[in-house]
Amino acid sequence: MYKKLGILLLITLMTIVTACGSSGTANEDSGAGSEEPAASESLRDIKVVLDWTPNTNHTGLYAAVSQGFYEEEGLNVEIIQPGQAGADTMVASGEVPFGVSYQEGVTQARTQGVPIVSIAAVIQHNTSGFAAPADRNIESPKDFEGKTYGGWGNPIDSAVLDTIMGMEGADVSKVNNVNIGDADFFTATKRDIDFAWIFYAWTGIEAELRGEPIDMFYVKDYSEKLDYYTPVLITNEATIDEDPELVKAFMRATTKGYEYTIDHPEEAAGILSEAVPDLDKELVLESQKWLSPKYQDDAAHWGEQKAEVWQNYSDWMVEHELLDQPLDVEKAFTNEFLPHQ
Repeated sequence: MYKKLGILLLITLMTIVTACGSSGTANEDSGAGSEEPAASESLRDIKVVLDWTPNTNHTGLYAAVSQGFYEEEGLNVEIIQPGQAGADTMVASGEVPFGVSYQEGVTQARTQGVPIVSIAAVIQHNTSGFAAPADRNIESPKDFEGKTYGGWGNPIDSAVLDTIMGMEGADVSKVNNVNIGDADFFTATKRDIDFAWIFYAWTGIEAELRGEPIDMFYVKDYSEKLDYYTPVLITNEATIDEDPELVKAFMRATTKGYEYTIDHPEEAAGILSEAVPDLDKELVLESQKWLSPKYQDDAAHWGEQKAEVWQNYSDWMVEHELLDQPLDVEKAFTNEFLPHQ
C-alpha cells in the first residue's frame, strides 16, 4: 500500500509534463474493480487512478460510483490501477484528471516543478508506522538497533527512522536495511527482516485476523511533523485552470462517497468487496470498521487540509535534506473544491 516516489519517478514526471500535454488512454488491463462505463451520452466519462491496488483507503470512491453520486453530477467514473509510471505521472501528464497520491509524493513533485495539486485528504491523520511481529521483542524504537528493517531503499525511510529513534537517543546507523521489493509484510518478516513500515488499517488488521500479534509504532506519535496526509486525492493545475466545474462536481460526489463510508462502514465494505471480488471479504470488513471513523476524525468536514500540516512536513524534509528547495505550500494543496467550503 505504501509506494514511495523516488528520484527516477520525478525524472519521469518532469519528462512527461514537458513533452506531453495531451490526454492519453490508460492501459486497459490496469482497471480493477471499477464498474463498466454507462452507455449514456449525457454522462461525461472520466478516470480516477489509484495509488496502489484497491483497498479501504479507496472505499469512498467505489461508494460514490455504487450509490450514483457521480452520476448525479453528470459523471461516469472509471476507477483504474496505475501503470508502471505511477498515479502521479498519469495525473501530471493529463492522462487522467484525478488520482490518489500521498503528501510525501506531492511535496517532492511540487519542488521539482511537477504541477499536481492535492484537493482532499482521504484520512485526516497518518495511520502508518513501523510494525514488528511481537516475538521480536521490540518494545520501542530504541529496540530497532541491531534489528533488520525491510523497506524500499528510499532515503525517506532512513530519515523517518532517524527522527523517531533520535527521540529515544537511539542510533539509526545500527539498523540493518534490506530492500524487500514486492514481498509483503508477512512473507518478509518470516524470511529475513524484523520490522517494516505499514498502514495499520490494512496490514495491521490482517495481522489481527491471522492471529499474528504485532507491535506498532505510529510515526505521528513521535513527531507532529510526521502527522502528514496519506493518502490524498490529486488533480493537475491544467484541470483546475481549464475545467474547475469538473473538479467541483467530482469533489461533491467523492465527498458524498466518503461521508457514506463514514456513516455506513459495513455497507461500504460490501460495496468494495463486490467491486473487487479478489479481496478478502473479512479483511475488507474489519479494515473498513477500523478506518471509517478515521477518514474525518477531528476535522470539521471530510477532506479538509491544513497549511500547517503541509508546512511541518516540508520543513522536516528540508531539515533532512530530502528537498532541493522549500515547498510553496499554498500551491501544493487547496480546499476550495470541497463542498463545505
